[in-house]
Amino acid sequence: MADVSIELIKALRDRTGAGLMDCKGALAANDCDLDKASDWLREKGLAKAAKKADRIAAEGLALAVKCDKCGKTVILEVNCETDFVAKGDQFRTLVEDVAHVILKNEPKTVEEAKALTTELFTDATVKMGEKFDLRRFAIIQKDNNVIGSYIHMGGKIAVVVLLDKGDDEIAKQLAMHIAANNPSYATVEDVPADVREHELSVQREAAKNDPKLAGKPAPVLDKILEGKINKYFAEMTLEAQPFLMDDSKTVGQLLKEKGIKLLSFVRYQVGEGIEKRKDDFASEVMAQAK
Repeated sequence: MADVSIELIKALRDRTGAGLMDCKGALAANDCDLDKASDWLREKGLAKAAKKADRIAAEGLALAVKCDKCGKTVILEVNCETDFVAKGDQFRTLVEDVAHVILKNEPKTVEEAKALTTELFTDATVKMGEKFDLRRFAIIQKDNNVIGSYIHMGGKIAVVVLLDKGDDEIAKQLAMHIAANNPSYATVEDVPADVREHELSVQREAAKNDPKLAGKPAPVLDKILEGKINKYFAEMTLEAQPFLMDDSKTVGQLLKEKGIKLLSFVRYQVGEGIEKRKDDFASEVMAQAK
C-alpha cells in the first residue's frame, strides 16, 4: 500500500470537505487515487456529512428516555442544523435510537458514545442532509430511588430529577420547576468555593463604589457582603426558589414537608452555550498528531 502524503490528504479534504482521518483512510484504500478516494467517500456518505463540518449545529432535541427493564433513564442532547429537521419524525427517531444504544452499552464518555453511534449518524446525514452531533448525555441509575422527567416544548428542554423517595407526581413537578427556573445548584452549600470567592471579589469592588457602604466597619461590611452573596446565589439555587406549583413555599420547604431528599438533577437546553469553532488545516493536523 502506498504511503499517504499530507499533500494528498489536504487535496482530498479540500475537494470533499471530509475529515482528516477519513481522507487518509480513503486514500489508503484507493492507492492514493484522488478521484477514486473522492468517490469512495461519497459512496460512504462521509463527504456529504463532512461538508457540513464547519457549520453550526445548534438546533436539535433534548430527550429523556427510560429503560423499562433496567429502570435507568438517559438524558441526552443531539444537535442538527435547522429547526425544520429538529421537528421531524426522522430526527426524533435518530435521537431515540441513540438513546437506546447508550442505555444498552452504558458508555462512560461522549467520545465512546459517538464511536458506538457513528453508523446511525452517518446514515442520518445521508438521508436528511445535515450535520448531526451527540453533544452530551447522562445516565441516571434508579436503584430504589424515584426518577422524574419532563420534556418542554417537544424537546427544547429536558430535565431528569432523582429523589431518594416520594412519588412520581412530585418528581415530575420538580422537573417542571427546574425546566422553568433553570437553577444552577441544588443548595447554596453546593456552590463551589472558587465561584463563591469570585462573587465575593465582585461584591467587594462594587462596595467601594457604593456611597451607602463607605465608612462601614470591616465586620459590618463583611456581614452585608455575605448577605448579598447569599441572595445572589439563592436566585440560582433550586431549594431557595419559590416552588413553581405553589409559590407560597420554597422548593426546600416542600422537600422538608414531604421528607424527601433531592439526590441530583440534570437539565439540558438545546443549543445553550454552543459557539462556532474554526480550525485551519494545520491546526487539525497538529490536533490529530497529539
